[in-house]
Amino acid sequence: MKKIAILGSTGSIGTQTLEIVRANPELEVVGLAAGSNVELLEAQIREFHPLKACLWEEEAAADLRTRTADITVEIVSGMEGLLEIASMSESEVLVTAIVGMIGIKPTIAAIKAGKDIALANKETLVTAGHIIMPLARAHHAAILPVDSEHSAIFQSLNGEGAAWGGMEPDERRRGGRTSGGQVSGRVEKILLTASGGPFRGRRKEQLENIRPEDALRHPNWNMGRKVTIDSSTLVNKGLEVMEAKWLFGTGLDQIQVVVHPQSIIHSAVQFVDGSIIAQMGMPDMKLPIQYALFYPDRKPMDGKRVDLFELGQLTFERPDQDTFKGLGLAYQAARTGGSMPTVYNAANERAVQLFLDRRISWLGIADLIEEAMGSHSAVADPSVEEILEAEAWTYEFIAGRIGP
Repeated sequence: MKKIAILGSTGSIGTQTLEIVRANPELEVVGLAAGSNVELLEAQIREFHPLKACLWEEEAAADLRTRTADITVEIVSGMEGLLEIASMSESEVLVTAIVGMIGIKPTIAAIKAGKDIALANKETLVTAGHIIMPLARAHHAAILPVDSEHSAIFQSLNGEGAAWGGMEPDERRRGGRTSGGQVSGRVEKILLTASGGPFRGRRKEQLENIRPEDALRHPNWNMGRKVTIDSSTLVNKGLEVMEAKWLFGTGLDQIQVVVHPQSIIHSAVQFVDGSIIAQMGMPDMKLPIQYALFYPDRKPMDGKRVDLFELGQLTFERPDQDTFKGLGLAYQAARTGGSMPTVYNAANERAVQLFLDRRISWLGIADLIEEAMGSHSAVADPSVEEILEAEAWTYEFIAGRIGP
């Protein structure tokens, strides 16, 4: 049995992770954490019988304790509860599927406790990659990417022996561990694919009156609301560029975003001899989740297969960074470094909510990110506390511009 804990069990990645658990009896859930969905977390507890479960608000946790009084489970709450779930001795792998910088401290706790991390929380590496990756190497903890694009890069690199974490193929087959972080000199470029979102091909003047319901209609992927909006602005791809920089130890100039509308090639690696290794599959998040949970093995999985005859063709385009300027701002934030990626991420987080609340326009999301970045004095090599201070600064800046 492989024992796992899940942070964000009621969200999109969390619920899909539990679908994989249902299909694989060799997986056992020992810990669950959610934000505020008491009803769904109760149902998950009754089905999967974790030892411990967490809700963010103590009031909700108290409600859950009453609801689950007839079964054996410890209910905890808040950041202390998340830290308990992240570091519980019974688990081997922590799936970090919560959204936001709230995931940084639990990830650090899990690494220090010797857990492998199935990482679906972009913000952890975007804002604190300079802390997380050295810590993972020091504690021999594997950082296993769950994002479809980073999983594709990971899978493409795995065929290259020492290209990933300095491990030879036979070592990986024996179940060796990798903390990742460095690709070999054989890698020339990472090709990070993007669907282009629902507004691919439109010009700026065609996007002035976009409504939240328009931006939430993703052509290929079924994701949470925040990530779906981020995909429509290409901010999601900007965050993935920053995440890839830390995961694979590449320079920003080695990461090229390629718009691939069919979402069949999930990303690729180009090597110094010009050859390209790509990972292909249907747009289904369960595939990268399962790969992370069972790495270095592969397990059978039901679902539709890619039919090349039915597909007919694969197409590729350059991203339009004039219309979708959030992508260029991500490269700018990453090159500045320090606390600037935190400001980029926090400004986007707040701007997306303002857009969903119909308080700013869709185009205003990138404008607000640019304003916040332009007003911030970056702190070099920030501590976790300084990262959280930069987040708070950003929220205060936007409140001053837009209102609370």
